[in-house]
Amino acid sequence: MAENHIAINFPEDITRELEGKRALVTGGTGMIGREIVRLLLDHGCQVTSVSLDELKLDSRAKYIKGDLSDLKFCLDISSNIDFVFHVAGIKGSVVVTKEKPASFFVPLLMMNTNMLEAARRNNVSKILYTSSIGAYSPAEIFIEENDDFNIPPMDMFPGWAKRMAELQIQAYQIQYKVNNFSIVRPSNIYGPGDNFDEQNAMVIPSLIARVHRGDDPVQIWGDGSSERDFLHATDAAIGSIYACLKGTDGKPINLGCGYGITIKNLVETLQLITPFNAFFDTSKPAGFPRRIMDMTYAKKRIDFIPQISLKQGLEQAYKWYLSNSLEHLNKQNYFRG
Repeated sequence: MAENHIAINFPEDITRELEGKRALVTGGTGMIGREIVRLLLDHGCQVTSVSLDELKLDSRAKYIKGDLSDLKFCLDISSNIDFVFHVAGIKGSVVVTKEKPASFFVPLLMMNTNMLEAARRNNVSKILYTSSIGAYSPAEIFIEENDDFNIPPMDMFPGWAKRMAELQIQAYQIQYKVNNFSIVRPSNIYGPGDNFDEQNAMVIPSLIARVHRGDDPVQIWGDGSSERDFLHATDAAIGSIYACLKGTDGKPINLGCGYGITIKNLVETLQLITPFNAFFDTSKPAGFPRRIMDMTYAKKRIDFIPQISLKQGLEQAYKWYLSNSLEHLNKQNYFRG
């Protein structure tokens, strides 16, 4: 499969801690997971990637196909491992989230419960859990210290599933006095390996797929004024690795750009890469008007600063899609059938 990777150099202290270590990445063929796998390998780790996908993306890694809803399987794969990056999850559009909530909720609960418990039982040195912006209660700016579990998450079923795993980690801290779990809440992630299935894709892969299909004009829901915090998958992988190694005290930490990009600006940036006509359909819902991560704590705690611009990231994602438009057919899809 054609790849056009963005080269990344880690600080010396991160590189030293990674070299020679054994890492397990769940969801290692997914968008963030594949980048974590690559970056760990580039910096001297021995990496095992686990997923349900029929994909082997990097010859340096060991790939295992298996189901994280099986506790014994989770115990087996996390044995004799230094770092666990539990990135496996389920991603889908707003529409499919509402129409098929059980397809989010049940598998997420099962895989999270089992993988975190297995890592704890096996005394894994450091564990990273990937939560989501959807675990937050509704707001325009998301700040970690303002989070209130007494208010339901804005992404109801997947949000609750993510919160349950965060509470599981809190329970471990209280009962077992452990401090080796870290949590990240990524914003709207995009890049190579995204879900480009038009039936349930998010805004960026859906837009790219329809442009490539030749829609003229490409229909955009809403007036284009909605703002989102878009973060490239490579940046999300960097933040995840930093969070795992530096630690978050078992509390969620934001991973985003820290500023809003309107859907109109997103469309205009993609038009610089590949010309197309767009039509903003104001009769269609546009979702939340504004969803942006506050990045103050992430900068202070884990020294995380995004490195990839929107134009650079979209250009890479678009070029990747041109060579890999059918990859989603070889990946687990919880919404088929």
